Amino acid sequence: MDMKDNKTGASSKRIRHIIALSGGKDSSALAVYLRGKIPNVEYVFCDTGEELKETYEFIAKIENYLNISVTKLRSIKNFKYYLDLYNGVLPDARTRWCTRMLKLKPFEEYIGDDPVINYVGIRADELHREGYISTKSNVKTVFPFVEDNIRREDVLRILQESGLGLPRYYEWRSRSGCYFCFFQQKREWVGLLENHPDLFEKAKAYEKFDPITGERYTWNQDESLDELSRSERIAEIKAEYEERKYRQAKAFKSHQKLQDIWGAEDFEDDVACTICRL
Repeated sequence: MDMKDNKTGASSKRIRHIIALSGGKDSSALAVYLRGKIPNVEYVFCDTGEELKETYEFIAKIENYLNISVTKLRSIKNFKYYLDLYNGVLPDARTRWCTRMLKLKPFEEYIGDDPVINYVGIRADELHREGYISTKSNVKTVFPFVEDNIRREDVLRILQESGLGLPRYYEWRSRSGCYFCFFQQKREWVGLLENHPDLFEKAKAYEKFDPITGERYTWNQDESLDELSRSERIAEIKAEYEERKYRQAKAFKSHQKLQDIWGAEDFEDDVACTICRL
């Protein structure tokens, strides 16, 4: 993409360099990795207003470590406004209106019509993923980790050596994003219940059931959060998760290269919205 004036060879407008932080490991490691390599970097965080407190804590930790100020971008309209606009239909993997309206729209409004280079933390070992790629002609998306062959173990090393470590939610969750993210696995919903019961109840309150039509609006297609939170179901979910981990470890045992590429966390997480997850 050519961002230069053809006559003078100089940029007609100053090129802006932007790193969008999600509060996840990859974008955070990218910010550390690119420290001092790019002039006048703008750091932004697309805040849906529905993030985990651990996410906000980690963003603050990054600010302190890098001695930067992260611009918090938030939609003028909140999640409840859009939920009402969509007649109470919860976002899902097909519509993803939460990502579109609460993250992408504020981000593209922030970019405007300026020439922008957008740095995304897709790693060299996850080329199956696509990062946020704007349809706007003034935005060029680049992938430094891919270019420099930075992989999952490198990202973990960067965060460990910097002293940042991982966000606390990784103790029970495999991704950043809203507390009610529909991409959560059942065991992560259980983690939300055990770590943030108040947020679990808020998420549960968004679910609806119409006794007349039989329509259900739930975060999981096959199960409501009320059903998921029953003690016997929680025990079943935990047992299923441990069994799945065992099967995956056994399957990967003779395929070490695949294990290196995916990792347990990434194997489970390759469908999530990249701008939320990275």
